[in-house]
Parts: sequence; structure tokens; C-alpha cells
Amino acid sequence: MSELNDFNQQVINEFRANQGKVGGQLGNMPVLLLTATGAKSGRTITKPLVYSKDGDRIVIIASFAGGPKSPPWYFNLVANPEATVEVGTERFRVRATVTSGEERERLFNRQADQMPIFNEYRQKTTRQIPVVVLTRIE
Repeated sequence: MSELNDFNQQVINEFRANQGKVGGQLGNMPVLLLTATGAKSGRTITKPLVYSKDGDRIVIIASFAGGPKSPPWYFNLVANPEATVEVGTERFRVRATVTSGEERERLFNRQADQMPIFNEYRQKTTRQIPVVVLTRIE
């Protein structure tokens, strides 16, 4: 896990130093920083995530690269749905909602069309990958 944490910290540092722009494997995808409250620890935890938009809402997918379980940030949002997002140079509060049914399918497919890696993640796992929408609250 420390390798992933090191990678994430490098992306966070690059994001904040370059007004929300990052390079490398995330360079051609939209990236945000999500700061949520840990479900167990109660600490604030920041993670870089790729996202898409659905109108005014931000869509994030809890793929965990197609792993067998959802990523920790997903469980943090389920337990504590209010979080902070950084997009570009803007920082604002959001409320997370887990989608289901046709809406989940539509949002997943739209993001997978924009970022085909999500189709690969879907094929790698037997779980239904959660799709979360973030709605601005301030």
C-alpha cells in the first residue's frame, strides 16, 4: 500500500503546484483531489481521482483498478458523505451520493467511453463497481 500512497502523494503535490494539472499516466485525464473523513480513523484523507461531469455534478468511480473490493475512499464517503473537492484552482464542499440502477449504468458507461480503462476494470472484477456523484453544497 505504501507504493500507492507514495504515488498518490506525488500526484497531490504536482496537482497543487500546477493549478490542478498533472502529467504521467493521469496527464490526459481530468483529475480532482477528494478530501474525505476516514470511516474508522476520523482523520481527513486526500486522494487524487479521475472524474467526469454530469451537468453540474462530478462523477467518480470506485473501481480500485478492478480489484475485488472497493477503495477505502468509497467507504469513507458512505460513512461521511460530506467532503471537499479541489478541481483546478477551485476548492469546494460536496455531498456524495452512491448511484444505482439505470443512473449508475449510464454514468459508468459515459465515463468508460471517455476513459476506456474503466471498461478494463469492469472486466477484471466480479463486483459491481460503485459510481458516486458529488454535488456542490456551498
